[in-house]
Amino acid sequence: MKNSPPVADRVLIIRLGALGDVVRTLPAAASLRSLYPGSHLTWLVEPAAAGVVEAAGLVDEVLIFPRGALVEALREGDALLFARRLRRFLRTLRERRFELSIDFHGLLKSGLLARLSGAPLRYGHSAGVAREGAAIFANRRAGPLARHLSRFDCNEALIGALGPRPIAQVGPLLVPSVLAQARLTARLRAAGRERSRGFVLLHPGSSAGARHKRYAPGGWSEVAKSLSASGFEVWIAAGPSRHERSLAEDIVRRAEGALVLAPETRSFDDLLALQVRAAVFVAADSGPLHAASLARVPVVQLVGPTDPAQNAPWRGSPSRRLRVPLPCSPCRRGCADPACMRAISPGSVADLVRELLRASRDAGDGRGSVSDALLVGPGS
Repeated sequence: MKNSPPVADRVLIIRLGALGDVVRTLPAAASLRSLYPGSHLTWLVEPAAAGVVEAAGLVDEVLIFPRGALVEALREGDALLFARRLRRFLRTLRERRFELSIDFHGLLKSGLLARLSGAPLRYGHSAGVAREGAAIFANRRAGPLARHLSRFDCNEALIGALGPRPIAQVGPLLVPSVLAQARLTARLRAAGRERSRGFVLLHPGSSAGARHKRYAPGGWSEVAKSLSASGFEVWIAAGPSRHERSLAEDIVRRAEGALVLAPETRSFDDLLALQVRAAVFVAADSGPLHAASLARVPVVQLVGPTDPAQNAPWRGSPSRRLRVPLPCSPCRRGCADPACMRAISPGSVADLVRELLRASRDAGDGRGSVSDALLVGPGS
């Protein structure tokens, strides 16, 4: 039997980014909160993913790592400005007097930040999971892990190194704020759709650095047409970037009346408010998809270049994964025109959405398990 977790009144969580990785750290953060219910938990995160941490409401403080300001100083070639900004941030970090840090990020910069925080107990992954030498900065490490473990399980393994694992979270880990729900209702009212719920929500976007994960616009429009012909209401979501909005509008045009363009989601909280109205959320491997699963919205994940095991949705929500196991996938970099995504037929996506809708309806309580659909080739 494991010993009790080490005593600590001030705990530092390090997961800087990206959005999807921060989302997948939330169940582990919930477990950490259960282990330390009376402690002050601080999460160190980069600005782009701070909204995720704030929306979850699991920690007492969100501490922003000033990546943008530091990068700006480097680009300007101003070493003195860089040093001054970094010193100011490190002073803020050390003033917190952390007694325990947990490095979920597992890279050189996060390992260094754990060490520079001054926390005497520093938990991290062992070499093999942690990269760039980050393991040397931890003085407590999680044991060796299986090679193809999901990111959720990998994060929970760090909690397991602390002590007995708490009872798994049953309810949703992400809930939109009342304000975000009110904003969405107001935007929908103008179109007479304020009561709309139970639709299929498509999300075609991804981060700028992960465009190789995206499904083609023509494929999305055909999915919408197929589902609409079966009597389902189909919506499409887009974030605040001009590129995402343009992509969604292009798909709406191609769908020829089979799609409803959802109001722009200007924040992570706005996206959650839209997601929880949906019966099924359909996307490639992305942060929004993992967020939907933590909100307990059933998800259909289209997997191409990414590892399906490592990037599995949260097991607490019903989900289906669709992929064509080509010899070249999974891969780390992807390519400009990924054959693994082109090989997924729109008909197969629509069929899997229908299957998940039936399964969720039959389950009654909205819970389910992960299931894979492996296609043998294009058009199957």
